[in-house]
Amino acid sequence: MRREALELYLVTDRALSLGRPLTEIVAAAVRGGVTMVQLREKECNTREFIELGRAIHTLLQPLGIPLIINDRADIAQVLGAEGLHIGQHDMTYPDARRLLGNEAIIGLSVVFDRQARECLSYTDMDYIGASPIYATPTKTDTAEALGLTGLQSIRQIVGESLPIVAIGGIHADNIQPIIRAGADGVAVVSAICSAPSPERAARELAAAVKQAKS
Repeated sequence: MRREALELYLVTDRALSLGRPLTEIVAAAVRGGVTMVQLREKECNTREFIELGRAIHTLLQPLGIPLIINDRADIAQVLGAEGLHIGQHDMTYPDARRLLGNEAIIGLSVVFDRQARECLSYTDMDYIGASPIYATPTKTDTAEALGLTGLQSIRQIVGESLPIVAIGGIHADNIQPIIRAGADGVAVVSAICSAPSPERAARELAAAVKQAKS
């Protein structure tokens, strides 16, 4: 996986999409510069999840943009999705890798320094998600916010061996210090899903990332 794929990572949330179809949100976000999409569905049944994932994968595949499935390795397999994102209480990373094979993009959420150290033993891991950087209403089951200091600590632990995508309370105005603190990219939910124009929001976020890296 190229690190550039993590630059602007959209995590979907239908509840925050202002009643608009998720395919519409994703299509607009991609036009604006989103480089990777994670389909996160906590409420719908398995069949609905698969149908939604198939529609989004059909949209993304011709564009070469990876589709990452949150938590559900079985659905990632069924869809032939490019990857899987797991949390600390989901399937273990070694089990996910055995199930999905060497070609899959697999990322793991990291909150504490000890979790970052554990990732160093996974030499074929694709990226870690440092979360949450700032407090966010999008997820209520997260630990205390890492802040820039926590992000810097995780970067120091993993060095350049693992790409890091930062998530939690991120918007165009705070991207620059996040990138400077060690993130390769940023993941956003409401900054795109709840924007009046997801395409314009994505374009502004992508520009902020590129400016921070220049």
